[in-house]
Amino acid sequence: MEFEVVIGLEVHLELLTASKLFCSCPNCFDAEPNVNTCPGCLGFPGTLPQLNEAAVQQALTASLALNCDIALVSYFDRKNYFYPDIPKGYQISQFFVPIGSKGFLQIEDDAGSPKRVRIGRVHMEEDAGKLVHSISGDTSLVDYNRAGVPLVEIVTEPDLRSPGEARRYLEQLKSILQYARVSDCKMEEGSLRCDANISLRPVGSEALGSKTELKNMNSFKAVEKSLEREIRRQRDILNRGEKVVTQTMRWDESSGETIAMRGKLQAHDYRCFTDPELAPIELTREDVEKARAALPEMAAVRISRYISDFGLPEYDAAVLTASRGLADFFEACLLDYNNPKLVGNWVMGEFAAQLNLAGLEADQCSFKPEFLAELLKMIDENLISGKIAKDVLVKAFESGQSPRLVVEKEGLVQISDQSELQAVIARVISENPDSVENYRGGKSKAIGFLVGQVMKETKGKANPQLVNELLVKAIDN
Repeated sequence: MEFEVVIGLEVHLELLTASKLFCSCPNCFDAEPNVNTCPGCLGFPGTLPQLNEAAVQQALTASLALNCDIALVSYFDRKNYFYPDIPKGYQISQFFVPIGSKGFLQIEDDAGSPKRVRIGRVHMEEDAGKLVHSISGDTSLVDYNRAGVPLVEIVTEPDLRSPGEARRYLEQLKSILQYARVSDCKMEEGSLRCDANISLRPVGSEALGSKTELKNMNSFKAVEKSLEREIRRQRDILNRGEKVVTQTMRWDESSGETIAMRGKLQAHDYRCFTDPELAPIELTREDVEKARAALPEMAAVRISRYISDFGLPEYDAAVLTASRGLADFFEACLLDYNNPKLVGNWVMGEFAAQLNLAGLEADQCSFKPEFLAELLKMIDENLISGKIAKDVLVKAFESGQSPRLVVEKEGLVQISDQSELQAVIARVISENPDSVENYRGGKSKAIGFLVGQVMKETKGKANPQLVNELLVKAIDN
């Protein structure tokens, strides 16, 4: 039997506020355990929550960036459940009336056609703490620094039909939210976390099948791989004539398996009710339109601007704007070196390659936009060759030193002294008589081989254009 895959995603996104959602404790990732806490976020009796206005503004911005309808009146509810990292015994969340609903974003389906993915809701809530499990497995510690950090949860409708679509949705969502400046979206720090609901149904059926929820996915690649594995598991179960059990699964990267964790809770298990200690969030239409007008320039607008203002091909513009950090780096470099096509090639090529190797975003590395401009200027000044420049970029990226300092320390200045080069050229000509004769016989490609030999002997430091000229002159004479 043929089955159709049905996937819905739930993304928890930490907002970029200075403090937590209902208290003034710092909202920061890299701190000693349990230092960013107070009686309020630790759930001490008698404490009262005080709503962070900046978090509301960022949630509103996120909702607008995702094309949502905005609730002018929304409020917070208590989701009651007990877990070690929920100190109050309940989580404050917008369960019944979210701030945003009925949104969407555009992706490409597996055939490359445009597809609209509906976003059912964007709601605010506080984050839980973090459990740290011992290697032995017999001890767990609790870090409450994260408890109370402001989140928005973004829930899709069951519109995704493949693991590839799920990955592309997450990539597009990350780009939009980074451009909107509401989150850094760092999965490695937990500021973007994804749960996936997946089920299979016979092709042509409208009814949804029994779903499982996938957790413990720390990258978009892991989301795609875990969904692929869960599809195979559910298909095998259904082909045996058995039923898929609704449960929560975790992804085990080392084994490549999805593993059952627990039975899936239903909504009514939370025993939700309106939080009596928090007033409703009341917005005016003017508030919404002001927030809409203040939205930063988004990727689609930047793509159009790069094509019209910089004359870049559509492909280059799309690659450069896929990440706000990369686009910001590109534009900052243009302030010191105004050659959009050349700068774009280096940003998409050598610079992006180093980012990928280091697992960093453009705004996280020590290689600054002015460093790339400096590197390109040194090529123009014939101080270094393009080949040497690639090596210099790697050394500057790894060390955080300026390219000019790397060139000076490593002795990489390009050789443009004719007398020095002529000695090397004379030696190459004498050692490669066949190539010399081939060139004299009309085989122009032979000169490229000879230039390569000179570059090899000078360890890439010779000026290739000058080498070519001197070689032709020496052979013709």
